[in-house]
Parts: sequence; structure tokens; C-alpha cells
Amino acid sequence: MIARGRALLLAAGLLLSAGAFAADTAGLFSSTMNATDGQPVALEKFRGKPLIVNFWARWCPPCRKEIPELAKLQTEFAGRGLTVLGIAIEEDGAAVQEFANAYDVNYPMVVDKKKGIWLMQNLGNSQAGLPFTLLIDRRGNIVLRKMGLFTRADFDAAAEALLK
Repeated sequence: MIARGRALLLAAGLLLSAGAFAADTAGLFSSTMNATDGQPVALEKFRGKPLIVNFWARWCPPCRKEIPELAKLQTEFAGRGLTVLGIAIEEDGAAVQEFANAYDVNYPMVVDKKKGIWLMQNLGNSQAGLPFTLLIDRRGNIVLRKMGLFTRADFDAAAEALLK
């Protein structure tokens, strides 16, 4: 089933071969953004971990829909080293924290509208549409890019490459 899903994503151009896009993540890992409390977070601290990086905003209906699934993935796969990282394309950290509390978000979030848009564009989302999700393996390679609603099926299709 996973192989079939990978084949479908490859055909759709959504699943990318590991190693092909390691250079793309340099800007991500060299960035510093603010946590919802305003404290700086160097994204370098996430290097070497399997990551789901989700760009989102409070006003985005598909973003709101996928957040509970991302929280479930964080809970289920944290023991295997997985970290979900939310990058809010917002300016008000307190409002993002209030939203995160209401949605039971259990993963780290950073907030930066300007830098977040720049990162999305540099990571392959030239239109800066939301939601936008990346799966990045331990070596810093992007194994999946997804514009639009991220689902468990998307994760399952790339989990083997992400978590090895």
C-alpha cells in the first residue's frame, strides 16, 4: 500500500527523491524566527531530525483542518524522533498561541510573516499559498512537498523515506 501511494505521489510530482533538494533547506536551517512568546528560535536546532514543516495561518480553513492530524502525528511518531514544526505566516505571536491552545497544538511553532513567506518561496512554493508542508529527513533532504491540505495518507506515503 505504501509503495502504491509513493507511486501516485511521484506521478503527481509531489514526492521528491531524497537527496535532490538538500540545498533547499539551507535557508530554513539558517533562519531564526520568534516563538509565540517572542523569544528567538534558531531553526538550526531542528537539523538532524525528521521534520514535518507546516506553513499555515489562522485565517486559512485548510490549515485549521490539518492541525489536529499534525498533532496526532507528533504524538504517534515523537518516539522515532519526528518533530512537527509549525511556521505561522502571522505577525501576532500572542494570537497564534491562543489559537494553538484552542486547537491543542503539541508541537513547536514559530511566527514570522515576512520571513515565512520568503522561506516558502525558497522551498518551492513560489506563490506562497497556504497551507504548505514539507517532510524533511534526518539528512536535511526534502522527501515531500505538499501544497494544500496535508493528510495522513500524504504522511504514510513518505514515512519510510522520512523516518529512516
